[in-house]
Amino acid sequence: MSTAILTGPPVAGSPLEADLRSLGFDVRVADGTDPSADVNAHLARVAPQERLALVDPRFVGHAHALRLALTDPRFEAGALPGVLGLTPEARRHLPSGTADDPDAAARALEAAGIPVHRPELGVLVAAVPADEAARQEAERAVAAVDDEQVRLRSAVKARDGFFTTFCISPYSRYIARWCARRGLTPNQVTTASLITALIAAACAATGQRWGFVVAGVLLIASFVLDATDGQLARYALKYSKLGAWLDATFDRAKEYAYYAGLALGAARGGDDVWALALGAMLLMTARHTVDFSFNEASRDEVANTSPTAVLSKRLDSAGWTVWARRMIVLPIGERWALIAVLTAATTPRITFVVLLVAGTLAACYTTAGRLLRSVRRRARTDRAAAGVFALTDSGPLAEVAGRLLRPVRLPSLGAPAVALLGGAVILATAWASPLGSPWPIVAAAVYALCSGVALARPLKGPLDWLLPPIFRIAEYGTVLVLAARSQTDGALPAAFGLVAALAYHHYDTVYRIRGDAGAPPHWLVRAVGGHEGRTLVVTVFAALWLGGGGHTQGFIFALTALAVVIAAVVLVESIRFWVSSHAPAVHDETGEPA
Repeated sequence: MSTAILTGPPVAGSPLEADLRSLGFDVRVADGTDPSADVNAHLARVAPQERLALVDPRFVGHAHALRLALTDPRFEAGALPGVLGLTPEARRHLPSGTADDPDAAARALEAAGIPVHRPELGVLVAAVPADEAARQEAERAVAAVDDEQVRLRSAVKARDGFFTTFCISPYSRYIARWCARRGLTPNQVTTASLITALIAAACAATGQRWGFVVAGVLLIASFVLDATDGQLARYALKYSKLGAWLDATFDRAKEYAYYAGLALGAARGGDDVWALALGAMLLMTARHTVDFSFNEASRDEVANTSPTAVLSKRLDSAGWTVWARRMIVLPIGERWALIAVLTAATTPRITFVVLLVAGTLAACYTTAGRLLRSVRRRARTDRAAAGVFALTDSGPLAEVAGRLLRPVRLPSLGAPAVALLGGAVILATAWASPLGSPWPIVAAAVYALCSGVALARPLKGPLDWLLPPIFRIAEYGTVLVLAARSQTDGALPAAFGLVAALAYHHYDTVYRIRGDAGAPPHWLVRAVGGHEGRTLVVTVFAALWLGGGGHTQGFIFALTALAVVIAAVVLVESIRFWVSSHAPAVHDETGEPA
Protein backbone atom coordinates (compact mmCIF):
# COMPACT_ATOMS: atom_id res chain seq x y z
CA MET A 1 0.00 0.00 0.00
CA SER A 2 1.17 3.53 -0.82
CA THR A 3 0.42 6.47 1.43
CA ALA A 4 -0.79 9.96 0.52
CA ILE A 5 -0.63 12.76 3.08
CA LEU A 6 -2.85 15.80 2.59
CA THR A 7 -0.98 18.75 4.09
CA GLY A 8 -4.18 20.28 5.43
CA PRO A 9 -7.93 19.76 5.72
CA PRO A 10 -9.57 18.92 2.35
CA VAL A 11 -11.80 21.43 0.61
CA ALA A 12 -15.47 20.61 0.99
CA GLY A 13 -16.83 18.67 -1.98
CA SER A 14 -13.37 17.98 -3.42
CA PRO A 15 -12.92 14.56 -5.10
CA LEU A 16 -9.21 14.61 -4.23
CA GLU A 17 -9.33 11.94 -1.51
CA ALA A 18 -11.41 9.62 -3.68
CA ASP A 19 -9.03 10.13 -6.64
CA LEU A 20 -6.03 9.26 -4.48
CA ARG A 21 -7.72 6.15 -3.11
CA SER A 22 -8.60 5.06 -6.65
CA LEU A 23 -4.87 5.16 -7.39
CA GLY A 24 -4.15 2.79 -4.50
CA PHE A 25 -3.16 5.32 -1.83
CA ASP A 26 -4.06 5.17 1.82
CA VAL A 27 -5.02 8.81 2.48
CA ARG A 28 -4.05 10.54 5.71
CA VAL A 29 -5.03 14.11 6.51
CA ALA A 30 -3.03 16.66 8.51
CA ASP A 31 -6.01 18.34 10.17
CA GLY A 32 -4.50 19.31 13.52
CA THR A 33 -3.92 22.81 14.83
CA ASP A 34 -0.30 22.64 13.65
CA PRO A 35 -0.42 21.22 10.06
CA SER A 36 3.37 21.12 9.73
CA ALA A 37 3.81 19.05 12.87
CA ASP A 38 0.87 16.87 11.89
CA VAL A 39 2.39 16.18 8.45
CA ASN A 40 5.71 15.21 10.02
CA ALA A 41 3.90 12.93 12.47
CA HIS A 42 2.08 11.17 9.65
CA LEU A 43 5.35 10.97 7.70
CA ALA A 44 7.11 9.29 10.60
CA ARG A 45 4.43 6.57 10.67
CA VAL A 46 4.78 5.71 6.96
CA ALA A 47 6.70 2.46 6.48
CA PRO A 48 10.12 3.00 4.84
CA GLN A 49 9.31 0.66 1.92
CA GLU A 50 6.09 2.50 0.97
CA ARG A 51 5.66 4.98 -1.85
CA LEU A 52 4.70 8.42 -0.54
CA ALA A 53 2.61 11.28 -1.92
CA LEU A 54 2.49 14.76 -0.42
CA VAL A 55 -0.57 16.66 -1.66
CA ASP A 56 -1.82 20.19 -1.12
CA PRO A 57 -5.52 19.83 -0.19
CA ARG A 58 -6.41 22.75 -2.47
CA PHE A 59 -5.28 20.77 -5.54
CA VAL A 60 -7.70 20.69 -8.48
CA GLY A 61 -6.99 18.44 -11.43
CA HIS A 62 -7.64 15.25 -13.30
CA ALA A 63 -7.12 11.88 -11.69
CA HIS A 64 -4.92 10.86 -14.61
CA ALA A 65 -2.65 13.84 -13.96
CA LEU A 66 -2.17 12.51 -10.42
CA ARG A 67 -1.56 9.03 -11.81
CA LEU A 68 1.20 10.30 -14.11
CA ALA A 69 3.02 12.10 -11.31
CA LEU A 70 2.51 9.64 -8.45
CA THR A 71 2.52 6.11 -9.86
CA ASP A 72 4.95 5.98 -12.78
CA PRO A 73 7.55 3.37 -11.72
CA ARG A 74 10.19 4.73 -14.08
CA PHE A 75 10.86 7.80 -11.93
CA GLU A 76 11.97 8.14 -8.33
CA ALA A 77 10.08 11.40 -7.89
CA GLY A 78 7.22 13.08 -9.74
CA ALA A 79 5.62 16.45 -9.24
CA LEU A 80 2.65 18.58 -10.20
CA PRO A 81 1.62 21.94 -8.72
CA GLY A 82 0.89 21.10 -5.10
CA VAL A 83 1.78 17.41 -5.54
CA LEU A 84 4.96 15.41 -4.93
CA GLY A 85 5.32 11.65 -5.30
CA LEU A 86 8.35 9.81 -3.90
CA THR A 87 9.70 6.28 -4.07
CA PRO A 88 11.33 4.88 -0.91
CA GLU A 89 14.74 5.69 -2.44
CA ALA A 90 13.82 9.34 -3.06
CA ARG A 91 12.23 9.70 0.38
CA ARG A 92 15.63 9.29 1.98
CA HIS A 93 16.71 12.55 0.33
CA LEU A 94 13.65 14.57 1.39
CA PRO A 95 14.94 17.58 3.35
CA SER A 96 13.49 17.90 6.83
CA GLY A 97 10.96 20.66 7.34
CA THR A 98 9.69 20.66 3.74
CA ALA A 99 7.07 17.91 3.83
CA ASP A 100 4.20 20.33 4.51
CA ASP A 101 4.86 22.18 1.23
CA PRO A 102 5.03 19.78 -1.78
CA ASP A 103 6.29 22.47 -4.16
CA ALA A 104 9.11 23.52 -1.82
CA ALA A 105 10.00 19.89 -1.21
CA ALA A 106 10.25 19.26 -4.98
CA ARG A 107 12.53 22.28 -5.42
CA ALA A 108 14.71 21.15 -2.53
CA LEU A 109 15.08 17.68 -4.05
CA GLU A 110 16.10 19.17 -7.39
CA ALA A 111 18.60 21.43 -5.65
CA ALA A 112 20.06 18.33 -4.01
CA GLY A 113 20.54 16.71 -7.42
CA ILE A 114 17.54 14.35 -7.28
CA PRO A 115 15.70 14.39 -10.64
CA VAL A 116 12.00 15.18 -10.29
CA HIS A 117 9.79 14.10 -13.18
CA ARG A 118 7.18 16.67 -14.22
CA PRO A 119 4.85 14.92 -16.69
CA GLU A 120 3.59 16.63 -19.79
CA LEU A 121 -0.12 17.09 -19.20
CA GLY A 122 -1.36 18.44 -22.52
CA VAL A 123 -5.04 19.25 -22.01
CA LEU A 124 -5.13 17.76 -18.51
CA VAL A 125 -5.50 20.14 -15.58
CA ALA A 126 -3.35 20.31 -12.46
CA ALA A 127 -3.50 23.48 -10.38
CA VAL A 128 -3.58 24.90 -6.85
CA PRO A 129 -6.08 27.78 -7.05
CA ALA A 130 -5.37 30.83 -4.92
CA ASP A 131 -9.01 31.74 -4.29
CA GLU A 132 -12.57 30.52 -4.82
CA ALA A 133 -12.95 32.16 -8.24
CA ALA A 134 -9.78 30.50 -9.52
CA ARG A 135 -10.97 27.20 -8.05
CA GLN A 136 -14.28 27.35 -9.89
CA GLU A 137 -12.48 28.15 -13.13
CA ALA A 138 -10.13 25.18 -12.65
CA GLU A 139 -13.06 22.89 -11.89
CA ARG A 140 -14.77 23.97 -15.12
CA ALA A 141 -11.56 23.24 -17.01
CA VAL A 142 -11.46 19.77 -15.44
CA ALA A 143 -15.07 19.09 -16.39
CA ALA A 144 -14.42 20.16 -20.00
CA VAL A 145 -11.83 17.40 -20.60
CA ASP A 146 -12.53 13.66 -20.46
CA ASP A 147 -9.33 12.36 -18.90
CA GLU A 148 -10.25 8.76 -19.75
CA GLN A 149 -10.14 9.59 -23.46
CA VAL A 150 -6.81 11.37 -22.90
CA ARG A 151 -5.55 8.26 -21.12
CA LEU A 152 -6.64 6.03 -24.00
CA ARG A 153 -4.97 8.26 -26.58
CA SER A 154 -1.75 8.45 -24.59
CA ALA A 155 -1.64 4.65 -24.42
CA VAL A 156 -0.83 4.61 -28.14
CA LYS A 157 2.79 5.12 -29.14
CA ALA A 158 3.40 8.61 -30.51
CA ARG A 159 5.40 7.44 -33.55
CA ASP A 160 4.31 4.16 -35.05
CA GLY A 161 3.91 2.53 -38.43
CA PHE A 162 0.94 3.13 -40.75
CA PHE A 163 -0.58 -0.34 -40.29
CA THR A 164 -0.31 -0.21 -36.50
CA THR A 165 -1.64 3.34 -36.26
CA PHE A 166 -4.67 2.93 -38.52
CA CYS A 167 -5.44 -0.82 -38.46
CA ILE A 168 -4.51 -1.97 -34.95
CA SER A 169 -4.40 0.86 -32.41
CA PRO A 170 -7.97 2.14 -32.99
CA TYR A 171 -9.28 -0.95 -31.19
CA SER A 172 -6.26 -2.46 -29.40
CA ARG A 173 -6.27 0.45 -26.94
CA TYR A 174 -9.71 -0.67 -25.78
CA ILE A 175 -8.41 -4.21 -25.37
CA ALA A 176 -5.64 -2.71 -23.22
CA ARG A 177 -8.24 -0.96 -21.05
CA TRP A 178 -10.24 -4.19 -20.77
CA CYS A 179 -7.09 -5.97 -19.60
CA ALA A 180 -6.26 -3.22 -17.09
CA ARG A 181 -9.73 -3.36 -15.53
CA ARG A 182 -9.35 -7.12 -15.02
CA GLY A 183 -5.95 -6.85 -13.43
CA LEU A 184 -3.97 -8.38 -16.28
CA THR A 185 -0.34 -7.31 -16.56
CA PRO A 186 1.62 -6.36 -19.69
CA ASN A 187 3.86 -9.41 -19.17
CA GLN A 188 0.84 -11.70 -19.26
CA VAL A 189 -0.33 -10.13 -22.53
CA THR A 190 3.21 -10.40 -23.94
CA THR A 191 3.25 -14.09 -23.08
CA ALA A 192 -0.18 -14.56 -24.69
CA SER A 193 1.18 -12.92 -27.84
CA LEU A 194 4.13 -15.32 -27.88
CA ILE A 195 1.89 -18.37 -27.39
CA THR A 196 -0.42 -17.19 -30.17
CA ALA A 197 2.52 -16.76 -32.56
CA LEU A 198 3.90 -20.19 -31.68
CA ILE A 199 0.49 -21.74 -32.38
CA ALA A 200 0.50 -19.85 -35.70
CA ALA A 201 3.93 -21.32 -36.49
CA ALA A 202 2.66 -24.80 -35.61
CA CYS A 203 -0.33 -24.34 -37.92
CA ALA A 204 1.98 -23.23 -40.74
CA ALA A 205 4.14 -26.30 -40.09
CA THR A 206 1.22 -28.59 -41.02
CA GLY A 207 1.81 -27.75 -44.68
CA GLN A 208 -1.97 -27.77 -45.30
CA ARG A 209 -3.92 -24.91 -46.82
CA TRP A 210 -6.16 -24.63 -43.75
CA GLY A 211 -3.03 -24.45 -41.61
CA PHE A 212 -1.60 -21.60 -43.66
CA VAL A 213 -4.89 -19.65 -43.47
CA VAL A 214 -5.20 -20.13 -39.71
CA ALA A 215 -1.52 -19.25 -39.30
CA GLY A 216 -2.01 -15.94 -41.08
CA VAL A 217 -5.01 -15.06 -38.91
CA LEU A 218 -3.22 -16.03 -35.71
CA LEU A 219 -0.13 -14.03 -36.70
CA ILE A 220 -2.28 -10.89 -36.94
CA ALA A 221 -3.91 -11.78 -33.61
CA SER A 222 -0.44 -12.13 -32.10
CA PHE A 223 0.48 -8.70 -33.40
CA VAL A 224 -2.69 -7.19 -31.93
CA LEU A 225 -1.65 -8.57 -28.55
CA ASP A 226 1.89 -7.32 -29.19
CA ALA A 227 0.53 -3.80 -29.61
CA THR A 228 -1.78 -4.25 -26.62
CA ASP A 229 0.96 -5.11 -24.13
CA GLY A 230 2.76 -1.81 -24.67
CA GLN A 231 -0.51 0.12 -24.64
CA LEU A 232 -1.49 -1.61 -21.40
CA ALA A 233 1.86 -0.61 -19.88
CA ARG A 234 1.29 3.00 -20.89
CA TYR A 235 -2.40 2.99 -19.90
CA ALA A 236 -1.82 1.49 -16.46
CA LEU A 237 1.74 2.82 -16.02
CA LYS A 238 2.95 -0.72 -15.42
CA TYR A 239 6.46 -0.40 -16.77
CA SER A 240 9.21 -2.84 -15.86
CA LYS A 241 12.67 -3.70 -17.12
CA LEU A 242 11.68 -7.36 -17.36
CA GLY A 243 8.56 -6.49 -19.35
CA ALA A 244 10.48 -4.36 -21.82
CA TRP A 245 13.03 -7.15 -22.29
CA LEU A 246 10.31 -9.78 -22.76
CA ASP A 247 8.51 -7.61 -25.30
CA ALA A 248 11.66 -6.98 -27.32
CA THR A 249 12.94 -10.55 -27.12
CA PHE A 250 9.60 -12.20 -27.86
CA ASP A 251 9.16 -10.06 -30.99
CA ARG A 252 12.22 -11.68 -32.52
CA ALA A 253 11.36 -15.13 -31.18
CA LYS A 254 7.85 -14.94 -32.64
CA GLU A 255 8.98 -13.83 -36.08
CA TYR A 256 11.80 -16.31 -36.44
CA ALA A 257 9.73 -19.18 -35.04
CA TYR A 258 7.14 -18.35 -37.67
CA TYR A 259 9.83 -18.50 -40.36
CA ALA A 260 10.74 -21.97 -39.10
CA GLY A 261 7.07 -23.01 -39.15
CA LEU A 262 6.70 -21.88 -42.76
CA ALA A 263 9.85 -23.77 -43.75
CA LEU A 264 8.63 -26.95 -42.02
CA GLY A 265 5.25 -26.62 -43.73
CA ALA A 266 6.86 -26.19 -47.12
CA ALA A 267 9.07 -29.24 -46.51
CA ARG A 268 5.96 -31.31 -45.82
CA GLY A 269 4.77 -30.32 -49.28
CA GLY A 270 8.10 -31.22 -50.88
CA ASP A 271 9.50 -27.68 -51.19
CA ASP A 272 12.75 -26.91 -49.35
CA VAL A 273 12.75 -23.20 -48.43
CA TRP A 274 15.07 -23.34 -45.40
CA ALA A 275 17.68 -21.28 -47.27
CA LEU A 276 15.07 -18.59 -47.90
CA ALA A 277 13.98 -18.67 -44.26
CA LEU A 278 17.57 -18.30 -43.10
CA GLY A 279 18.13 -15.55 -45.66
CA ALA A 280 15.09 -13.67 -44.33
CA MET A 281 16.41 -13.92 -40.77
CA LEU A 282 19.84 -12.70 -41.93
CA LEU A 283 18.29 -9.78 -43.78
CA MET A 284 16.07 -8.66 -40.89
CA THR A 285 18.88 -8.91 -38.35
CA ALA A 286 21.28 -6.99 -40.60
CA ARG A 287 18.64 -4.30 -41.21
CA HIS A 288 18.02 -3.83 -37.53
CA THR A 289 21.76 -3.76 -36.86
CA VAL A 290 22.14 -0.92 -39.37
CA ASP A 291 19.54 1.08 -37.45
CA PHE A 292 20.88 0.23 -34.01
CA SER A 293 24.49 0.91 -34.94
CA PHE A 294 23.73 4.19 -36.68
CA ASN A 295 21.65 5.41 -33.74
CA GLU A 296 24.34 4.39 -31.27
CA ALA A 297 26.98 6.27 -33.28
CA SER A 298 24.70 9.34 -33.26
CA ARG A 299 23.57 9.25 -29.63
CA ASP A 300 25.64 12.25 -28.48
CA GLU A 301 25.07 14.33 -31.60
CA VAL A 302 23.43 17.71 -31.06
CA ALA A 303 22.06 18.20 -34.57
CA ASN A 304 22.52 16.77 -38.03
CA THR A 305 22.95 19.43 -40.70
CA SER A 306 23.47 17.15 -43.69
CA PRO A 307 21.34 17.86 -46.78
CA THR A 308 19.54 14.56 -46.22
CA ALA A 309 18.53 15.55 -42.69
CA VAL A 310 17.35 18.95 -43.90
CA LEU A 311 15.31 17.33 -46.67
CA SER A 312 13.79 14.88 -44.20
CA LYS A 313 12.61 17.74 -41.98
CA ARG A 314 11.06 19.48 -44.96
CA LEU A 315 9.25 16.31 -45.99
CA ASP A 316 7.88 15.98 -42.48
CA SER A 317 5.82 19.09 -43.15
CA ALA A 318 3.82 17.12 -45.73
CA GLY A 319 1.97 14.51 -43.70
CA TRP A 320 1.59 11.91 -46.43
CA THR A 321 5.34 11.69 -46.96
CA VAL A 322 5.85 10.73 -43.31
CA TRP A 323 3.49 7.78 -43.64
CA ALA A 324 4.96 6.79 -47.01
CA ARG A 325 8.49 6.76 -45.61
CA ARG A 326 7.40 4.82 -42.54
CA MET A 327 5.82 2.18 -44.76
CA ILE A 328 8.84 1.95 -47.06
CA VAL A 329 11.10 0.84 -44.21
CA LEU A 330 8.79 -2.17 -43.62
CA PRO A 331 8.36 -1.86 -39.83
CA ILE A 332 7.04 -4.75 -37.81
CA GLY A 333 3.34 -4.02 -38.41
CA GLU A 334 3.61 -3.81 -42.18
CA ARG A 335 5.99 -6.76 -42.25
CA TRP A 336 3.77 -9.06 -40.23
CA ALA A 337 0.69 -8.04 -42.20
CA LEU A 338 2.52 -8.84 -45.43
CA ILE A 339 3.65 -12.21 -44.10
CA ALA A 340 0.18 -13.07 -42.79
CA VAL A 341 -1.62 -12.23 -46.05
CA LEU A 342 0.94 -14.05 -48.21
CA THR A 343 0.87 -17.09 -45.93
CA ALA A 344 -2.90 -17.39 -46.18
CA ALA A 345 -3.14 -16.67 -49.92
CA THR A 346 0.03 -18.12 -51.46
CA THR A 347 2.85 -20.55 -50.66
CA PRO A 348 5.78 -20.35 -48.22
CA ARG A 349 8.21 -19.91 -51.13
CA ILE A 350 6.30 -16.93 -52.49
CA THR A 351 6.00 -15.51 -48.97
CA PHE A 352 9.75 -15.64 -48.41
CA VAL A 353 10.63 -14.34 -51.88
CA VAL A 354 8.33 -11.33 -51.51
CA LEU A 355 9.59 -10.72 -47.98
CA LEU A 356 13.20 -10.83 -49.15
CA VAL A 357 12.52 -8.45 -52.05
CA ALA A 358 10.57 -6.00 -49.87
CA GLY A 359 13.12 -6.28 -47.07
CA THR A 360 16.01 -5.66 -49.46
CA LEU A 361 14.35 -2.54 -50.85
CA ALA A 362 13.68 -1.31 -47.31
CA ALA A 363 17.28 -2.05 -46.32
CA CYS A 364 18.63 -0.17 -49.34
CA TYR A 365 16.43 2.83 -48.57
CA THR A 366 17.30 3.03 -44.88
CA THR A 367 21.01 2.33 -45.37
CA ALA A 368 21.25 4.94 -48.13
CA GLY A 369 19.62 7.48 -45.84
CA ARG A 370 22.00 6.64 -43.02
CA LEU A 371 25.00 6.90 -45.34
CA LEU A 372 23.95 10.30 -46.66
CA ARG A 373 23.32 11.57 -43.14
CA SER A 374 26.84 10.48 -42.17
CA VAL A 375 28.68 12.41 -44.89
CA ARG A 376 29.21 15.59 -42.88
CA ARG A 377 29.43 14.06 -39.44
CA ARG A 378 32.21 15.04 -37.11
CA ALA A 379 34.24 12.51 -35.13
CA ARG A 380 32.14 10.41 -32.77
CA THR A 381 32.35 10.74 -29.01
CA ASP A 382 34.16 8.14 -26.91
CA ARG A 383 30.84 6.81 -25.61
CA ALA A 384 29.41 6.43 -29.11
CA ALA A 385 32.59 4.72 -30.34
CA ALA A 386 32.47 2.30 -27.39
CA GLY A 387 28.83 1.50 -28.12
CA VAL A 388 29.53 0.73 -31.78
CA PHE A 389 32.51 -1.41 -30.78
CA ALA A 390 30.31 -3.44 -28.40
CA LEU A 391 27.84 -4.03 -31.23
CA THR A 392 30.60 -5.59 -33.36
CA ASP A 393 30.72 -8.57 -30.95
CA SER A 394 34.42 -9.08 -31.64
CA GLY A 395 36.27 -11.86 -29.84
CA PRO A 396 39.84 -12.73 -28.86
CA LEU A 397 41.09 -13.34 -32.41
CA ALA A 398 40.13 -9.82 -33.49
CA GLU A 399 41.58 -8.43 -30.26
CA VAL A 400 44.96 -10.08 -30.85
CA ALA A 401 44.99 -9.04 -34.52
CA GLY A 402 44.09 -5.49 -33.53
CA ARG A 403 46.95 -5.24 -31.07
CA LEU A 404 49.47 -6.63 -33.56
CA LEU A 405 48.27 -4.44 -36.42
CA ARG A 406 47.58 -1.25 -34.47
CA PRO A 407 50.50 0.58 -36.12
CA VAL A 408 48.72 0.21 -39.48
CA ARG A 409 47.29 3.63 -40.37
CA LEU A 410 43.90 3.73 -42.11
CA PRO A 411 42.14 6.66 -43.80
CA SER A 412 38.81 7.91 -42.43
CA LEU A 413 36.85 5.33 -44.41
CA GLY A 414 39.47 2.62 -43.99
CA ALA A 415 37.81 0.65 -41.17
CA PRO A 416 34.55 -0.15 -43.01
CA ALA A 417 36.49 -0.75 -46.24
CA VAL A 418 38.79 -3.30 -44.59
CA ALA A 419 35.85 -4.98 -42.83
CA LEU A 420 33.94 -5.14 -46.12
CA LEU A 421 36.99 -6.67 -47.82
CA GLY A 422 37.30 -9.33 -45.12
CA GLY A 423 33.59 -10.14 -45.36
CA ALA A 424 33.74 -10.39 -49.14
CA VAL A 425 36.75 -12.73 -48.93
CA ILE A 426 35.09 -15.20 -46.57
CA LEU A 427 31.72 -15.18 -48.37
CA ALA A 428 33.25 -15.56 -51.83
CA THR A 429 35.55 -18.35 -50.69
CA ALA A 430 32.75 -20.21 -48.91
CA TRP A 431 30.69 -19.93 -52.10
CA ALA A 432 33.33 -20.84 -54.70
CA SER A 433 35.88 -23.16 -53.08
CA PRO A 434 35.47 -26.96 -53.24
CA LEU A 435 33.55 -28.45 -50.34
CA GLY A 436 35.88 -29.83 -47.72
CA SER A 437 38.85 -27.78 -48.87
CA PRO A 438 40.94 -25.75 -46.39
CA TRP A 439 40.46 -22.51 -48.34
CA PRO A 440 37.45 -21.32 -46.28
CA ILE A 441 39.62 -21.72 -43.17
CA VAL A 442 42.29 -19.54 -44.76
CA ALA A 443 39.62 -17.02 -45.75
CA ALA A 444 38.23 -17.02 -42.19
CA ALA A 445 41.74 -16.27 -40.90
CA VAL A 446 41.98 -13.35 -43.35
CA TYR A 447 38.55 -12.21 -42.17
CA ALA A 448 39.76 -12.26 -38.55
CA LEU A 449 42.84 -10.22 -39.50
CA CYS A 450 40.73 -7.68 -41.38
CA SER A 451 38.41 -7.44 -38.39
CA GLY A 452 41.39 -6.74 -36.15
CA VAL A 453 42.71 -4.03 -38.49
CA ALA A 454 39.28 -2.38 -38.65
CA LEU A 455 38.96 -2.40 -34.86
CA ALA A 456 42.55 -1.38 -34.04
CA ARG A 457 41.52 2.26 -33.60
CA PRO A 458 38.48 3.79 -31.83
CA LEU A 459 35.45 3.67 -34.13
CA LYS A 460 34.99 7.42 -34.55
CA GLY A 461 34.98 7.63 -38.35
CA PRO A 462 31.88 8.84 -40.22
CA LEU A 463 31.03 5.35 -41.50
CA ASP A 464 32.48 3.17 -38.76
CA TRP A 465 28.92 2.33 -37.66
CA LEU A 466 28.81 0.03 -40.71
CA LEU A 467 31.11 -2.50 -39.04
CA PRO A 468 28.43 -4.31 -36.96
CA PRO A 469 26.09 -4.98 -39.93
CA ILE A 470 29.05 -6.00 -42.12
CA PHE A 471 30.13 -8.53 -39.48
CA ARG A 472 26.56 -9.83 -39.10
CA ILE A 473 26.25 -10.42 -42.84
CA ALA A 474 29.68 -12.06 -43.06
CA GLU A 475 29.11 -14.45 -40.14
CA TYR A 476 25.48 -15.38 -40.86
CA GLY A 477 26.16 -15.50 -44.60
CA THR A 478 29.06 -17.92 -44.16
CA VAL A 479 26.87 -20.29 -42.15
CA LEU A 480 24.11 -20.03 -44.78
CA VAL A 481 26.38 -20.60 -47.77
CA LEU A 482 28.22 -23.60 -46.32
CA ALA A 483 24.99 -25.24 -45.10
CA ALA A 484 23.23 -24.66 -48.43
CA ARG A 485 26.17 -26.01 -50.44
CA SER A 486 26.35 -29.17 -48.35
CA GLN A 487 23.04 -30.32 -49.91
CA THR A 488 22.47 -32.48 -46.85
CA ASP A 489 19.07 -32.94 -45.24
CA GLY A 490 19.15 -31.21 -41.90
CA ALA A 491 22.10 -28.91 -42.56
CA LEU A 492 20.01 -25.82 -43.26
CA PRO A 493 17.67 -26.36 -40.27
CA ALA A 494 20.74 -26.76 -38.05
CA ALA A 495 22.21 -23.58 -39.54
CA PHE A 496 18.88 -21.82 -38.92
CA GLY A 497 19.07 -22.81 -35.25
CA LEU A 498 22.67 -21.59 -34.98
CA VAL A 499 21.90 -18.22 -36.55
CA ALA A 500 18.81 -17.87 -34.35
CA ALA A 501 20.98 -18.34 -31.24
CA LEU A 502 23.48 -15.78 -32.55
CA ALA A 503 20.72 -13.33 -33.41
CA TYR A 504 19.38 -13.58 -29.85
CA HIS A 505 22.86 -12.78 -28.52
CA HIS A 506 23.20 -9.79 -30.81
CA TYR A 507 19.74 -8.40 -30.04
CA ASP A 508 20.40 -8.85 -26.33
CA THR A 509 23.56 -6.79 -26.74
CA VAL A 510 21.54 -4.05 -28.42
CA TYR A 511 18.92 -3.93 -25.65
CA ARG A 512 21.58 -3.71 -22.94
CA ILE A 513 23.27 -0.78 -24.66
CA ARG A 514 20.03 1.02 -25.45
CA GLY A 515 18.98 0.60 -21.82
CA ASP A 516 22.23 2.32 -20.72
CA ALA A 517 23.30 -0.91 -19.04
CA GLY A 518 26.51 -1.16 -21.02
CA ALA A 519 27.85 -3.96 -23.18
CA PRO A 520 27.63 -7.63 -22.19
CA PRO A 521 30.43 -8.81 -19.87
CA HIS A 522 33.72 -9.39 -21.62
CA TRP A 523 33.81 -13.01 -20.51
CA LEU A 524 30.55 -13.70 -22.34
CA VAL A 525 31.87 -12.36 -25.65
CA ARG A 526 35.03 -14.42 -25.19
CA ALA A 527 33.07 -17.52 -24.19
CA VAL A 528 31.02 -17.51 -27.40
CA GLY A 529 34.09 -16.75 -29.51
CA GLY A 530 33.24 -13.45 -31.15
CA HIS A 531 31.96 -13.23 -34.72
CA GLU A 532 35.38 -13.95 -36.24
CA GLY A 533 36.07 -16.92 -33.96
CA ARG A 534 32.71 -18.54 -34.68
CA THR A 535 33.17 -18.02 -38.40
CA LEU A 536 36.52 -19.78 -38.22
CA VAL A 537 35.00 -22.66 -36.23
CA VAL A 538 32.21 -23.15 -38.80
CA THR A 539 34.75 -23.27 -41.65
CA VAL A 540 36.72 -25.89 -39.71
CA PHE A 541 33.52 -27.93 -39.36
CA ALA A 542 32.98 -27.67 -43.11
CA ALA A 543 36.54 -28.76 -43.89
CA LEU A 544 36.27 -31.76 -41.57
CA TRP A 545 32.88 -33.10 -42.64
CA LEU A 546 31.91 -31.70 -46.04
CA GLY A 547 34.59 -33.40 -48.11
CA GLY A 548 34.08 -36.50 -50.16
CA GLY A 549 34.12 -38.89 -47.21
CA GLY A 550 30.35 -39.00 -46.80
CA HIS A 551 30.44 -37.80 -43.18
CA THR A 552 28.10 -34.85 -43.70
CA GLN A 553 26.03 -35.82 -40.66
CA GLY A 554 29.01 -34.74 -38.58
CA PHE A 555 28.61 -31.22 -39.97
CA ILE A 556 24.95 -31.16 -38.94
CA PHE A 557 25.79 -32.44 -35.47
CA ALA A 558 28.59 -29.86 -35.08
CA LEU A 559 26.32 -26.95 -36.08
CA THR A 560 23.60 -28.18 -33.74
CA ALA A 561 26.01 -28.62 -30.84
CA LEU A 562 27.47 -25.14 -31.40
CA ALA A 563 23.96 -23.65 -31.48
CA VAL A 564 22.99 -25.41 -28.23
CA VAL A 565 26.14 -24.32 -26.40
CA ILE A 566 25.85 -20.68 -27.52
CA ALA A 567 22.13 -20.55 -26.75
CA ALA A 568 22.66 -22.05 -23.28
CA VAL A 569 25.50 -19.69 -22.31
CA VAL A 570 23.83 -16.57 -23.70
CA LEU A 571 20.35 -17.34 -22.33
CA VAL A 572 21.57 -18.06 -18.80
CA GLU A 573 23.57 -14.83 -18.63
CA SER A 574 20.82 -12.82 -20.34
CA ILE A 575 18.09 -14.01 -17.98
CA ARG A 576 20.33 -13.47 -14.95
CA PHE A 577 21.09 -9.94 -16.10
CA TRP A 578 17.56 -8.81 -16.91
CA VAL A 579 16.01 -10.32 -13.81
CA SER A 580 18.59 -8.82 -11.45
CA SER A 581 19.64 -5.61 -13.22
CA HIS A 582 18.34 -2.14 -12.47
CA ALA A 583 18.85 -1.04 -16.07
CA PRO A 584 15.71 -0.71 -18.19
CA ALA A 585 15.43 -2.32 -21.60
CA VAL A 586 14.47 -0.06 -24.43
CA HIS A 587 12.85 -1.36 -27.57
CA ASP A 588 10.46 0.43 -29.87
CA GLU A 589 10.59 -0.80 -33.43
CA THR A 590 8.71 1.86 -35.38
CA GLY A 591 8.37 3.06 -38.91
CA GLU A 592 11.15 5.57 -38.54
CA PRO A 593 11.95 7.23 -41.87
CA ALA A 594 15.48 7.24 -43.15
